[in-house]
Amino acid sequence: MSTQYTDLESISDLHKLVQYASPKHPLVSLIDHADFYAKTPKYDGLYRFGFYTISCKKFEGTLKYGKGHYDFNEGSLMFTAPWQVIAPGPDVVVDEGWALFIHPDLIHGTSLGKKIHEYSFFNYETNEALHISEEEKQILEDCLAKIEREYSQNMDKHTQGLIVSNIELLLNYCNRFYDRQFYTRAKVNSDVVQQFEKLLKGYFAQSTLIDAGLPNVGYFASRLNLSPNYLSDLLNKFTGKTTQEHIHLEMIDKAKSQLWGTDNSISQIAYALGFEHPSHFTKIFKTKTGKSPSEYRHLN
Repeated sequence: MSTQYTDLESISDLHKLVQYASPKHPLVSLIDHADFYAKTPKYDGLYRFGFYTISCKKFEGTLKYGKGHYDFNEGSLMFTAPWQVIAPGPDVVVDEGWALFIHPDLIHGTSLGKKIHEYSFFNYETNEALHISEEEKQILEDCLAKIEREYSQNMDKHTQGLIVSNIELLLNYCNRFYDRQFYTRAKVNSDVVQQFEKLLKGYFAQSTLIDAGLPNVGYFASRLNLSPNYLSDLLNKFTGKTTQEHIHLEMIDKAKSQLWGTDNSISQIAYALGFEHPSHFTKIFKTKTGKSPSEYRHLN
């Protein structure tokens, strides 16, 4: 596949690509996916869209998204944030589906614009797509019908607010459906939690982390073949704590044993735990325990 990129910065650019008429609204559009793939020119490169996309697809073939390929033989919902890379494979034949394209300018300055980053599924990997039931699909399509109706009629001062409100409602339903998916896959997800805990304890079992450094969320996500956002959301659902919180708690436990079991200075302990700056270690320790490392050491 070519590494050439085609950037689509506006909804109008997207409509031109698939030979659609000018969009009825410059910042939002709902497109039938079967029609979209039928009219999109065959292209061996990569696409980058300057807008959010929510796609419900059921097709034969594979789609490259980010670093991996995903098989959409089952109806699934996929989310992308602006400027993520998408590459439809040459074998793709779409059976049915839809895609909602949302330009960031539509939600700029709104409550949704301020919290769009909280919908972490916009940064999930392809194998973390949302699989929806027919009933759930109908709920989402009801939201889409309201959005399409609003931008298709004469616009007034209420149009943007109603469109954005229905987009937010759709995203909130998706949050609910993802929660359902986490729990219906409880056995698989429980195995992931156990694997994570084993990796975490193994990492901190090293005698010193001076060379390795303090691990980040991406370190564990890559070893579990998950996106950082999905791993944190999964852990939060099953343990009540994010990946970062788990890392900090394991680090605190090791720090406590060092503080009480050795005569090493606070700086030595901080470096051994992988911190570049002891002050950063002290800050985290105090935040998590309510006491500085020195105060904690002199409790007994």
